[in-house]
Order: sequence, then C-alpha cells, then structure tokens
Amino acid sequence: MTDVPPLSNAEPDWADNKEQAVLDAAIRLAPTLGWNARMVREACAAEGLSAGDQELLLPNGARDLAALLSRRHDSRALEALGSAEGLKIRERIAQAVSARMEAGADDLEATRKCSGFLALPTNADLGLSLAWETADHLWRWAGDTATDWNHYSKRTILSGILIPALTMRWFEGRDAAEAFVARRIDNVMAFEKWKAGKDFDAPVRKATEFLTRLRYGAT
Repeated sequence: MTDVPPLSNAEPDWADNKEQAVLDAAIRLAPTLGWNARMVREACAAEGLSAGDQELLLPNGARDLAALLSRRHDSRALEALGSAEGLKIRERIAQAVSARMEAGADDLEATRKCSGFLALPTNADLGLSLAWETADHLWRWAGDTATDWNHYSKRTILSGILIPALTMRWFEGRDAAEAFVARRIDNVMAFEKWKAGKDFDAPVRKATEFLTRLRYGAT
C-alpha cells in the first residue's frame, strides 16, 4: 500500500474507501491505544474486517496507516492553500509549510502518536520517505518545475525543515513551529540565491565537446 502513488485522481475503489474508513477509526483509537499493531487490529475490527482482510488491505500494518495519514494531511494542506500566484518564493514556502502543519493539527492527538511511531529507528525510512513526498507536493504547489539535480536539492532542504517543524507543531505548539520555519526558510532562500546564474550543464557540455574532438579531430 505504501508504494501506491499518492494523491491519485482516479475514482476510489472499495479498497481506497475502506482504507480511509479504517484510518478514521485509527484516528479515534490512537490517542488511547497508541500507533501500533493493536490499534490497527481494533481499527480494522471496527470496520468489520477480519484478520485476513487486514492482511490484504494493510500488509504493513501501522506503517501503512501512517502513510495514509500523512497523505491525507498532504491533500488537506493543498486544498487549503489555493493558488500560489502573486506570492514570492519565500511567502509560498512559508504558507505551504504552515498549511501542512495545520492540516496535521486537525488530528493532533493521533498525529502525535503517529509521529512517535515514525521516530522509532525501525520506521525512520518511512518517515524520511513521507517527508520527501510532502516536500515534493509543496514545491510543486509553489510552482517548481525543475527536473535536474535542483529537483532533489530543493526537496532535501525542505524535508530537513519539515521534519523538525512538524514535530515542534505537534508537541510545542504553533508559535514555536512558525518561528522555527521562518528562520529555516532563510536556508531555502540562500540556496535559491546561490544557484542563480549557475551553469549546471557546463560539465556535461564540456565532456560532450571533448568526446566530439576525440572522435572527429575538431579543434
């Protein structure tokens, strides 16, 4: 389930609808039970699913539900953001991160439990993957169309902002998180300024010219 492309425009099928229903149940149960295997079992049982159904629908258990929750919050944030037109890049990133933090705050107690689950060493890979996925959505909303190495650099930088910002939002409140984001956005702007005017294709072009001279004897 965690490998399914997020935010698909396809019509939801039975499995999609049932996943969301189980997620709703998990959000209700997590504040009491935590984000764990027991919570998954009880959330599935609340939706009338057998153990076999659970295995088919959520083969990775709590990890699958964590991915579903993150993607729901991504969708909620993008819906709240509207258009980025007319905003400077600093404003776009600030608004994007703020919207994402508030999207998760709507399910605060469950989100806290899920955040703790993703912080476990065994789930760190999933947490990083989901942060990257969120960063990708936010950069695309902000108008980024880069397909070269900038695509990856921007998402790496924003992921590094998102992970601590979201954690601060869940456990220290909105003001602390917003202040942190405002400081860290300077990192994004420094990167944008640094890359301005850089010719990143130069090494490839020079290598191509060198190979051409070797082949054709051009000077």
